[in-house]
Amino acid sequence: MELFSRNVCALWIMVLLEFLLETVADEEVLMNTKTEISDLKWTTNSGSKPEWEEISGLDEESNSVRTYQICQVDGLSSHWLRSKLIERREASQVYVELKFTMIECSSRTTHHRSCKETFNLYYYESDTDDATATHPAWMENPYTKVDTVAADFLLRKGGEKKFNVKTLRLGPLTKRGFYLAFQAQGACMALLSVRVFFKKCPALTRSLSVFPETVPRSLVQEAVGQCVANAVQPGPNPRPPKMFCGEDGQWEDQPTTTCTCLPGFEASHGDMECRVCPVGRFKMGSGPGPCSVCPDSSHTGETGSASCGCRPGFYRAPSDSPDTPCTRPPSSPRSPVPQVNDTSLTLEWSEPLDSGGRSDLTYSVECRMCPAPGVPCAPCGDGVNYRPSQTGIQGRRVSIWGLRPHTTYSFTVMALNGVSPLTLQGPAGDTINITTSPNVPVLVSGLRKIAATESSLTLHWNTPTQSHYRILQYQLRYCEKERGFEECSYHYMESNLNEVVLSDLRRATQYEVQVRARTLAGYGSFGQAVVFRTLPDEDDSSSPVLVTGILIATGMLVLIIAIAAVICCKSQGSAAFGNNSGWSSEEDPVQHRGSWDSKLNSRECALLSEASTHTHTHTCRRLLSLPENFV
Repeated sequence: MELFSRNVCALWIMVLLEFLLETVADEEVLMNTKTEISDLKWTTNSGSKPEWEEISGLDEESNSVRTYQICQVDGLSSHWLRSKLIERREASQVYVELKFTMIECSSRTTHHRSCKETFNLYYYESDTDDATATHPAWMENPYTKVDTVAADFLLRKGGEKKFNVKTLRLGPLTKRGFYLAFQAQGACMALLSVRVFFKKCPALTRSLSVFPETVPRSLVQEAVGQCVANAVQPGPNPRPPKMFCGEDGQWEDQPTTTCTCLPGFEASHGDMECRVCPVGRFKMGSGPGPCSVCPDSSHTGETGSASCGCRPGFYRAPSDSPDTPCTRPPSSPRSPVPQVNDTSLTLEWSEPLDSGGRSDLTYSVECRMCPAPGVPCAPCGDGVNYRPSQTGIQGRRVSIWGLRPHTTYSFTVMALNGVSPLTLQGPAGDTINITTSPNVPVLVSGLRKIAATESSLTLHWNTPTQSHYRILQYQLRYCEKERGFEECSYHYMESNLNEVVLSDLRRATQYEVQVRARTLAGYGSFGQAVVFRTLPDEDDSSSPVLVTGILIATGMLVLIIAIAAVICCKSQGSAAFGNNSGWSSEEDPVQHRGSWDSKLNSRECALLSEASTHTHTHTCRRLLSLPENFV
């Protein structure tokens, strides 16, 4: 345990150091006077003596260096010092590190009011090395002023000897190179070293992404990276990893990346690389996560495996995932127990001792019929029925019927699971033999009507094919179906053939018919009852109702016509024999019969002649106030 803790601590220390080294900005030096081994030979310009003087000296590490120094008596004139052309390379901004010493004005022997403890730094850009003693002009324009540099530590008599370090930034730079220029006015100083450099973000590996060395050209510079070895970005059109480099040469924030290790590789060293999975381990897909030990009954003999193969005798079903254990077919079911009932059978058994490591266990039953000793058994065929089914049985019980009597059968109960089809051997099973009862008459089925008349029915049925005995005779029983709640009175009829004609039946009547067979074992049970009808059949049964409806409609129509005639007689009679009829009620109606006849409406006469019933005649006489014997 202690050794493990030490290894973990060492690993974290290495990761932390690597992280710190990657986050520190890289500096690329363009010029450093401390590394020069010969005279600098920079250009000077002074309006008066003294001038900048190049001398040899020792740095803080006692190394020989070339320096420049000047100590002015007054500050009325400018004293310039210019470097050689410095190539900027790919940098757009550079840094100038100055190490110098400055003597305190009060400590100088020739102290005057124009004494200064500062100097000015300038630069001049150029695409060619064309500077001379007079070009460019020694003034702020064309030179660009960077800053006025003041000393933090001043040298005095008896004081501590310390040098100043100042770092200033130049830019933005656009031309091939530039010159540095120093202007002293009344200062007494020594320029110990000048180092010109630019900052860049170092090459970085983070989050399984590699970013190249990047030089910032603005406040932040976008860097485009790529995935480390054995890593990819998922998706059809992934965007490359991105990260931002700051102007100070340090990487900003975290990268934007989707890089992930390939199958067979895992991230290691803090997502710095994708390490191959060792022998005996695998990683199924790309993405995060470590390599895993091979599942049960599987192995891999090589590194970088995306899956583990199954050992001999073990398999994976097509629906199984590669990270699931390998399994095998189950052993055979145990102790099958038959229960024979005439020509039906119920089989029960116990589950296998070995399920093969799977939960999708099912059973199948194979049936073979053995007609006689020494004769090979053959498959039972479609005549045998199974409940719930013959294959894919979930439970441990099956019912079988449709067997032939006095016949030997061989039944094999087999156990299967999801990998059983993958093995070259058949499923394991246990076999039992049974013999059905010899004295079992079979049922007759397929009873149907061939023809029908108003008094007869011609019926036909299937000849049983699974009977061990020869069919001697058939017996039918039938009765009228339309007796309501009365008990059905059966009639019986025998036939030596599988067809019969039932005669002397009632017209348009339903009959319930059943048939059974007789063998040497006796009569079997009657089959399912089937209902047949004599002619006319149900399609013609609506005709009496139709006739009754027509008669009722005709009677209603006659009644409506009679009522209309009565109403019409009343209305026309009042109009014909009113006060304007030409004779009074006291006069003899016979005398006026001619005028009455002339004034009788022809339509009413026609109607009265058609309505020849006694009721209609009496009504007309009453309306006309005629005597009963008037004709």
